[in-house]
Amino acid sequence: MKSRDTLVRLKRFQVEEKRRRLSQIEMMIAEFNRMAAELDREIATEEQKSGVKDVAHYAYSTYAKAARARRDNLLHSADELKGQLDEAKALYDQACEELAKAQALEGRDKVPTAGEIARDMPGFGALRGARA
Repeated sequence: MKSRDTLVRLKRFQVEEKRRRLSQIEMMIAEFNRMAAELDREIATEEQKSGVKDVAHYAYSTYAKAARARRDNLLHSADELKGQLDEAKALYDQACEELAKAQALEGRDKVPTAGEIARDMPGFGALRGARA
């Protein structure tokens, strides 16, 4: 009985750990997208200041080129994280299934108390109400 309790606690911990990992990846993706959007605004501002929007033009802003490279790297990293997110979701779902199985085993092995047996019997509520 005790080993099943330990197993259930272990499975709960694993589910919580997988959920935390999912949350971290989602936050990183959101942060990368936010930073890329900020860089987009800076690029647009820089292009407006210089008056040159063609990246191949010799007078194109060096800062805008660097910001574009950073933005592209961030978006690429966010895309890679989306793949990791899919894997993490699959692992989370698997951990949830394992927890459900462990809880089912634990519930199956529990010996019901007299109060639990009485509650399951028809008419228990009427008897209980009469005593109160």
